[in-house]
Amino acid sequence: MAVKILHNDYPHRSIALSTPSHTLIFHHSTNHKSNGGSGSQVSLGDRDGSSPNAPQCAIEFAPTRRCNLEEYTPLTRHNCMGCLGLISIGRDIFLCVITSAKEVAQVRPGEVVSRILGVEFHCLNRTDYDHFLESEINSYQTDADGWDQGRSQQPLGVEHPCLAVKKLLSDGTFYYSSHFDLTSRLQDRSLNLDGFDIDSFDPGFMWNTYMITPLLQFRSHLSHDERSDLDDTRFLTCVIRGFVESLTIQRPMTAMEARSKSAGMPALLTLISRLSCKRAGTRFNARGIDDDGNVANFVETETVIWNPGSSSNVESTGFSYCQIRGSIPIFWEQQTGLLPNQQKIQITRSPEATHPAFEKHMEGIVLKYGASHVVNLLSETKSGEAELSSRYRKHLRASSLAESRNQDRQGHHTAALLRNTEYDFHAETKGPSGYEAANAIRRIVDSSAEAFGYFLMEGSTNENEAESSYDVVLQQEGVFRTNCLDCLDRTNLVQGIFSRMAIESFLEQRNEGVGNDFWMRHSTLWADNGDALSKIYAGTGALKSSFTRTGKMSLAGAIADARKSVTRTYINNFTDKDRQNTMDVLLGRLVGQEPVGLYDPINDYVNSELSKRMSEFSTEVPIHIYCGTFNLNGRIPGLECDLREWLQFRGATERQPELVVIGFQEIVELSPQQIMATDPEQRKRWERVLLKCLNRNNTGDSYILLRSGQLVGAALMIFVRSSVIGQIKNVEGSLKKTGMSGVAGNKGAVAIRFEYANTRICFVTAHLAAGFSNVDERNRDYETIASGLRFQQGRRIENHDAIVWLGDFNYRIGLPDDKVRGLVQDGDLQYLYDNDQLHLSMVSGQAFQYYTEAKLNFLPTYKYDIGTNFYDSSEKRRVPAWCDRILWKGRRINQLSYGSAQNIMFSDHRPVYAMFQCSVAIVNEELKTKLSKDLYAKAKANFKGARVTVSNTGSSGHDEKQQYDLLDMEPLVPGLPPPSSEKQKWWLNDGLPAKSILDAPVGYTHNPSRPYNPWSDSTEPDWVTIDSYNPSVHSQSTGSKSNSPPNPGPPLPGKRLPPPFDPSTLPPLYGVPLLPRNDPIPAFSDLKVKSSPKPPPVPRKPVELRRRSLTGDLDLITGVNGITGSNGIADHMPPPRRVSTMGAQPLQPQKLQPHNSGPPRRKPLPPPELPARPPMGDLMDNESQLSLNSWQPLKPS
Repeated sequence: MAVKILHNDYPHRSIALSTPSHTLIFHHSTNHKSNGGSGSQVSLGDRDGSSPNAPQCAIEFAPTRRCNLEEYTPLTRHNCMGCLGLISIGRDIFLCVITSAKEVAQVRPGEVVSRILGVEFHCLNRTDYDHFLESEINSYQTDADGWDQGRSQQPLGVEHPCLAVKKLLSDGTFYYSSHFDLTSRLQDRSLNLDGFDIDSFDPGFMWNTYMITPLLQFRSHLSHDERSDLDDTRFLTCVIRGFVESLTIQRPMTAMEARSKSAGMPALLTLISRLSCKRAGTRFNARGIDDDGNVANFVETETVIWNPGSSSNVESTGFSYCQIRGSIPIFWEQQTGLLPNQQKIQITRSPEATHPAFEKHMEGIVLKYGASHVVNLLSETKSGEAELSSRYRKHLRASSLAESRNQDRQGHHTAALLRNTEYDFHAETKGPSGYEAANAIRRIVDSSAEAFGYFLMEGSTNENEAESSYDVVLQQEGVFRTNCLDCLDRTNLVQGIFSRMAIESFLEQRNEGVGNDFWMRHSTLWADNGDALSKIYAGTGALKSSFTRTGKMSLAGAIADARKSVTRTYINNFTDKDRQNTMDVLLGRLVGQEPVGLYDPINDYVNSELSKRMSEFSTEVPIHIYCGTFNLNGRIPGLECDLREWLQFRGATERQPELVVIGFQEIVELSPQQIMATDPEQRKRWERVLLKCLNRNNTGDSYILLRSGQLVGAALMIFVRSSVIGQIKNVEGSLKKTGMSGVAGNKGAVAIRFEYANTRICFVTAHLAAGFSNVDERNRDYETIASGLRFQQGRRIENHDAIVWLGDFNYRIGLPDDKVRGLVQDGDLQYLYDNDQLHLSMVSGQAFQYYTEAKLNFLPTYKYDIGTNFYDSSEKRRVPAWCDRILWKGRRINQLSYGSAQNIMFSDHRPVYAMFQCSVAIVNEELKTKLSKDLYAKAKANFKGARVTVSNTGSSGHDEKQQYDLLDMEPLVPGLPPPSSEKQKWWLNDGLPAKSILDAPVGYTHNPSRPYNPWSDSTEPDWVTIDSYNPSVHSQSTGSKSNSPPNPGPPLPGKRLPPPFDPSTLPPLYGVPLLPRNDPIPAFSDLKVKSSPKPPPVPRKPVELRRRSLTGDLDLITGVNGITGSNGIADHMPPPRRVSTMGAQPLQPQKLQPHNSGPPRRKPLPPPELPARPPMGDLMDNESQLSLNSWQPLKPS
């Protein structure tokens, strides 16, 4: 069904997707007006938590016959193949539609899959983006012809806001189907071929979830019939990303069919790979797992065979086998590097903090797919991969799903739902057999493959009926979860082997066999699948694809793999950040990215009530946070020191703090070797020492390491109590170098952020520039860190509810050394603080703006002689200073204590600590949803007959003045307009005059003197005749109305007649009054045509330039020796010649005397003349006091 894309720019811009049966219209207007007739359904959905100023639009769905599309024109020459949704870029709203696609697969009859080749983004609130993308994607550029003159091309240097997203959606990796649920495997879909329920789509594989959510909410509030009509139009489209392709298997497919010599329809072999969008990203930007149990590069791959049967056998057979792949489900990261296979792997969380997320991931797999067999292909010899395998093995053994000690009701031991197989792919394929040796994995997993089985359905087709009936014969009871480091090359090769094993088992059960041509097609599909998934994640095709495609590894294949490795290195280092950012925009994950709001006044009321009644579903829980910072001076002996004085949690009221945050500086010696390659061993030792100290007196609720980070000598460690680990999610870390202009890491910052329930918290430990006089450099370091440090999805330090900075900031006291030491000895800390460089920088706004620091009631922490309480006694005699500080900012946080531990003396610094109390908001989402629904039902009951639909979540901000604007009420009687409100009247269109839709009688027109409001009292008739219409007479008359003739004629143009010409309303010309208002207008025959006057002679330049007084007698005043025409009307004076006005006095307006015979006369001003030249002797005098009447030109002496 062809879907046209139409638009109308007046009075407000609207875009319509129209079919012969129905039309979906998108309006961008603050005041929504229904564009269709009665019976249309208007929804103004929800803003999904967006701010009150978020971009908004309205949606209308109605039958095409009820929509007024006369003023709509085609927006593009392409037809719409599907709508992907709405997206906002800045303050602009764009509608994304599919304009080019290609059919690439047919899973079974009636289920066609298309690959997206082109999309368009049409702006709802601006017209300058129309046809903007035509030349940006087209690889064959053409010059503008003479008619177009280049108007359809974008200006030079200007880029469409959606260009990057358009390129992403058009890269050939996105697929959609208008016939079935492409996000679900065959086993989970309905057996009915006609089933299409967009509500059942899996959001984990639907990549346009963010864009299409407002449209799905709009759809959910339609009536059942309207929802069915909307689904039949196929306007709303859901897309997946990955790989889909079908190959036709010609008959005879099996040996049995060859012997029977019976013809039939060809079979279909289809491979579908669905890439999850939950943790989508590029190779080095998305690794491991998140707190919700989603892993990077998670792909569900399904092999489908549809055999329609031969002519002698009408039964059709459907086979499906599913596998999954995904990153190792622990928290780990890997930094980019210029050397292939040399990127360092870092595990960012402790096993205790990782296990809850690991369990979520595995439980999700078991609930959806059944039992799971994990196949780990990592190497046992590479240090990074070996460490990941060891941690992976530890979590698998500790998982409750791997236990087989559970008993059923009969007392028998149940099998474990989670099994593990470690297969070192590189070690097994190193021999002379090469990658062919990988087939040895068959015997290792054969028992699980037999237990899992496959999905099989059979059915018969009735040739006289359109429907077919099918029965499920077998179901797949388990799944293989395969992984390597990237889950690309090794994983794809092994999954191809598992797929072949399942097909062979299927054919063996049916006593059938296939030839080599079938297996070649099978290998081709898996090779193409590996290349497609590898391009998405790593930027190039898969390695080892030549072996997957042909079954042999050639020299050309090895050279191709080397080339791909080099290309991957370039892409991962230089282009992946932009690709990641584009994915985040598409998925709506960037910080500050506003979803498109569909305005709804009732929903605004609900949000307002929710904000007022927040205490009913939200609680404020106080937690305690202990922070400590310590410059270790690279001292290893501190590992054996007693730290209880530092970690004794002063300020905690009842129990130990929920969070312990420790920041170290100079945890290693700042040598050139350490700066180039940081050694994490020292940090890990301190982690063990701190855990031992924190858990020394704990009996149950012990501390665990949440996450740590290190930048050369700076390290940040966060410990949490095990009882609250479930409240923490979205933990991220980031680094920022500031040493040597951002090149070296000897100075810089380490930051960790997370969400504790619904409160965002960020901690930063920093080591700033050293030196007594380098205050400006320290301030610049702070600005660099505060503005340049970024977390994922564009988050900054300032995007948090509570922020704590701790570290060695290196700010000194601006006093001489002797005076500082004397003040320290006297205990005058206030005078020292008044001269503290950090304090002065904060007061002047040069650094740490809006941050708070508690009163310093401890001695300066730098610099001591090691092992003593005496300040520096070396030759340098550094001035004592408070280098080690803790600052904080946020409305939810409050400081309870601040101090230092003076008896820990193994470093030249003293450790500093602070205790905070933070108010954390915990929202009960279920209770909030229930309350929202109740408020919605109550609000809807107050507007009986309202057709406005709303959703249940959104922003609390709203405009009360608009709550009554958009209530699209039902007409009381069919054919009448909807009722009016205080701010919306059906007879007015945005304040414009009413536009009549009635046909005027023949010879009559509308009476412009009648008031616009048809209900106001007036004696004016409705119609007036065209010939006898006289406004002046009509205005004086209060006579009877004109009767309309019985035969009305065609309507006249709906324009008001111009008012009668009244010369008296014109301004007087050169002081001569025009015709008064009461004078009769002379007939045209009485007027005498006057010839044009002769032009006056051009005045000659005077011999002597004279300056006249502007107040003197002027002979040019009209009426006094003036020039007048024969009829008493002054002739036009010639325009004055342009002369110099430098130094002229400003012209003073004349006060005109009143005239009895008419309006006041105006005196024309004389043409300005060249002013008198002031004397040369006194150039500084005031020019206004000069009284010279002439000037003489200068002559050379």
